[in-house]
Amino acid sequence: MYHQPVLLEESISGLNIDPNGIYVDATFGGGGHSKEIYRKLNKGKLIAFDQDKDAENNVGEDEKIIFVRHNFRYMKNFLKYLGFTQINGILADLGVSSHHFNTPERGFSFRFSAPLDMRMNQNHSLTAQYIINRYHPANLFRIFKEYGEIKSPRRIVDTIIKEREKKEINTTDDLIYILDPLIPERNRNKMLARIFQALRIEVNQEITNLKIFLSQSAEMLKDRGRLVVISYHSLEDRLVKNFMKTGRFSGTPEKDFYGNILKPLKTINSKVITPSEMEISENNRARSAKLRIAEKTQQ
Repeated sequence: MYHQPVLLEESISGLNIDPNGIYVDATFGGGGHSKEIYRKLNKGKLIAFDQDKDAENNVGEDEKIIFVRHNFRYMKNFLKYLGFTQINGILADLGVSSHHFNTPERGFSFRFSAPLDMRMNQNHSLTAQYIINRYHPANLFRIFKEYGEIKSPRRIVDTIIKEREKKEINTTDDLIYILDPLIPERNRNKMLARIFQALRIEVNQEITNLKIFLSQSAEMLKDRGRLVVISYHSLEDRLVKNFMKTGRFSGTPEKDFYGNILKPLKTINSKVITPSEMEISENNRARSAKLRIAEKTQQ
C-alpha cells in the first residue's frame, strides 16, 4: 500500500461534503482520502495536488478528478487557472506517506542505507546532503532546534562540521555513524527521527509552504466552506491551531477599531481529534496524528 489514510472517516465527515461542490485534496499521495471524497460527489469536482511524481501513478481517469502535480502552496494559482474562484472544502494530510519512508533510495528513513536526499519534488535541487555538507553552522543549529525540536543541538552541529571537513557526508549511514556516539541507546530512534525530520522539513520548506497554503485556504473557501487538516508534529499543529483560531500564525488575533477579532475561520471541533486505539493498533503511523476542522465565516 502506498499509504494508509489516517483519520479517514473523521476527516471526510469534517468536510461536510456537498455532492455538487468543489473540493481540494491538497496532499493526494496514495489517494485514500480522495477516494472517499470522490464517492460522495455527484456533479461535484475534486482537484488533487501532489508534488511527487510517484503519486500521479495512483490517479485514475475520471472527469470528476483533476490532478495537479505541484506543491499545495500553488493551490490558489492553479484553482484560478482551472476556473475555480471559490471552493467548498479543502483537506490536507501533512504526514509523510508510507511510500516515502519505505522507498530506501528516497532517503527519508534512517532504517535504510541511502543517499541523503529527502526531496518530495525530485526536480528541486536542495537535498539533505547539501544541507549537511554546505550549510553554515548557525543554520544547522537553527533547523535542528526549530524543526527537530532538539533542545541543545550544539554537539550534533559541531560533530557534523568536524566530520564534513574530513570527508563529505553523503548517505544516511554516514550521518548515523558520526552521530551515534552522541545519542544514548535508549533514545536512539527518537533522536534520529527528530534529526531526519528537521532535515526533511528544511529540504521541502514545509513550514513556509504550510503558512502559504493556510492563508490561501482561507481566501479560496466560500462562506461555510470547510478546511480539514491532519498534522503530525507540534510545529505543524501549532500553526494550524493558531491560524484556525485567530487567523494569525502567532496566535495573537488582529482586531478592528472597535476591538472585534478579525479572523476568516471558526473552529468546528473545540478539542483536537486524535485516532482511536483501534486505528493506532492497525496503523502505528497514525499515533501522532491530530485533526483540526474550521469553517469559513460569513464576511
